[in-house]
Amino acid sequence: MKTDIEIARSTPLVPVSEIAGKVGIPQDSLENYGKYVAKVPESLSDNSKIARNKLILVTAITPTKAGIGKTTVSVGLALGMNRIGKKAIVALREPSLGPCFGMKGGAAGGGYAQVLPMDKINLHFTGDFHAITSAHNMIAAMMDNYIYQHREEGFALKEVLWKRVLDVNDRNLRQVITGLGAKTNGVMMESGFDITPASEIMAILCLATDADDLRRRIENILLGTTIDGKPFRVKDMGVAGAICVLLQDALHPNLVQTTENTPALVHGGPFANIAHGCNSVLATRLALTYGDYVITEAGFGADLGAEKFYNIKCRKSGLQPALTILVATTQGLKMHGGVPVEEIKQPHPEGLKEGLRNLDRHIANLQSFGQTVVVCFNRFATDTDEEIDFCRQHCNSIGVGFAVNNAFNEGGSGAEELAQLVVDTIDNKPSAPLQFTYPDEASVEEKALAVCQKIYGADGVTFSPQAKKMIERIKELGITNYPICIAKTQYSFSADAKAYGCPKGFSIHIRDIVVNCGAEMLVLVAGDIMRMPGLPRSPQAERIDLIDGEIVGLS
Repeated sequence: MKTDIEIARSTPLVPVSEIAGKVGIPQDSLENYGKYVAKVPESLSDNSKIARNKLILVTAITPTKAGIGKTTVSVGLALGMNRIGKKAIVALREPSLGPCFGMKGGAAGGGYAQVLPMDKINLHFTGDFHAITSAHNMIAAMMDNYIYQHREEGFALKEVLWKRVLDVNDRNLRQVITGLGAKTNGVMMESGFDITPASEIMAILCLATDADDLRRRIENILLGTTIDGKPFRVKDMGVAGAICVLLQDALHPNLVQTTENTPALVHGGPFANIAHGCNSVLATRLALTYGDYVITEAGFGADLGAEKFYNIKCRKSGLQPALTILVATTQGLKMHGGVPVEEIKQPHPEGLKEGLRNLDRHIANLQSFGQTVVVCFNRFATDTDEEIDFCRQHCNSIGVGFAVNNAFNEGGSGAEELAQLVVDTIDNKPSAPLQFTYPDEASVEEKALAVCQKIYGADGVTFSPQAKKMIERIKELGITNYPICIAKTQYSFSADAKAYGCPKGFSIHIRDIVVNCGAEMLVLVAGDIMRMPGLPRSPQAERIDLIDGEIVGLS
């Protein structure tokens, strides 16, 4: 079979103006980035249409290194829905260069269910990530300069909370010392780098409702604490306008197309293990303005992306999904059932059966939000009909819809079964209004305990001295009403990446809390999760190349 990039390269694309015209987006409103990519102004959103049209969330069981395929399902469903006569748009996140050159090699879907042009989307695209990186680091440079220029007036920060970001996996930059050398090099202080998807600017871009809201949020970013105990924010430096200038174009969602020339909005790119993991509110609302059905995804497993999609994105934006799709694979279930990774492509009934416990917990969690759930099995070539039928019977026995996705191999025709199930389920049993895991007025400790117990299945939660100190600061700032965003491993319900399946008898330890006053959320860092990933022993960069003018190795 052809590789993803070979399929992408052989797919005829149509001008982006035609893609816009298919769903009624005014062609004269587009800002073109070449023939096949365009920015669309978020001001085109229409609240009356947003309230009427249907939002579908795609999430997954706990991911494994064998892969799950949420993006492939999301794109495939959009293709399948259009094939059965529905007007559907897919709204996704932008890929990060870190994982593209690290482990994944790309994040634009797969096979015959991709968003295109996949090479541009996976690489520099429209420069949104670069703009976010520049804006974040510009704030860091302005802060360092402010400290340097005002030090003789007695100004100093006793605590600096703002680090730097880079869209590259680089473990050596997690902790650094800046200002070394001559006095003119600045004030020496400890700093470090997170990856760009973990930047608060990324979260702000994805949660902002318009340009005015973007400015308000940037002004409110908390940079540190002065020597007299007062909060020091971006607005105190008077540079919020400059930062908005850097983000002016990045704020607009990006319009591209799928392998079957259906519209796709790709915008924003936070990770769900270290950030809130959802595409921008602006892109989702824009898609809901022009699509009767909008398919979006939330990163990693439902315990991370979906929980944050509901408790953060929907809570703040008022979005109400009509249905949630839970993606699973036989290989993933077998790994969660204790089958060694080298054996997961072989039939293993007992391992498959045991792995369903992971599926069932995710279903129960999603239903606790009031969501109607449909299970989508992303079919791999090694799957047997007996395995698929076993999983189908299990879902039928618990009253959950089930469909197989073959879009990777067959494009939209391979997702028609799923598309019809989704339409029928929304018509006959749509989701109830969202029920959040915790109320706004709960304390930070109560919110953490609610998520850890109700979603992860933990016995309890503990806090380090540093985290407890930050909780007191949060109380002083009067922001305990912010939702929480727990950063933890994606490979387990627990904070132990090797605890597959449905672990019991564990506690979640919160080692630090990152206050995001601009994004208006509190990032609780659990276990040993890092907000700047490292590269694997054999990174995908070793296989990415430019040969005779064509890119190879992206997938």
